[in-house]
Amino acid sequence: MNRLLACFAFLALIFFMSLFQACSQQTLSSFDNTKPKFSLFEFFEGDSLAYGIFEDRFGNLRRRFKVNISGSISQQTISGKEVEQITLVEDFVYEDGEKQQRIWTIKKDILENGSEIYNGQAQDVIGTAEGSASGSTFYWQYDVDLNILDKSFRVKFKDWIYQMDDYIAINKATVSKFGIEVGTVTLVFVRGDPASLIGSFDISGW
Repeated sequence: MNRLLACFAFLALIFFMSLFQACSQQTLSSFDNTKPKFSLFEFFEGDSLAYGIFEDRFGNLRRRFKVNISGSISQQTISGKEVEQITLVEDFVYEDGEKQQRIWTIKKDILENGSEIYNGQAQDVIGTAEGSASGSTFYWQYDVDLNILDKSFRVKFKDWIYQMDDYIAINKATVSKFGIEVGTVTLVFVRGDPASLIGSFDISGW
């Protein structure tokens, strides 16, 4: 009986957490009039840097990392239509010495109403990442297989990028599994003159 009550209590907790998350979700349209206007391609073209942290669902800091990012823009013809794309090469170094590289290929499509739709792929991303931008904000989501202790776990990332000025943008990503948040990733992107002053990170070690 106690086990049954505990099971019902656990299911109720999951239900109310999911309900709370659904009610608290912000919408991209609420950023329509915010400035500066965010352009994924313009912001990440060339070299930029990022400082990042990962926190578990209880707010405990689990990892720190740095990223060197290089972006190059090109044109591709798809079904007779010129499509602009950016290739982002991201080289990570973690505090524990782990290194990782992710290469994004992201295509942009502009709809008749002027909305920008983005589709991205990377080697560890399952399927296609999908997102769009409005005002100073960019949102997209995607699934990733994370390897932890020689085991693979599929999780969902929901990324919100907020451009602060010409040089700084902040990325807040929630990481979830089965709809339950397991942690958050926060990154501060630095581009332009400030990034040049800092210089590329030495990713041979922390």
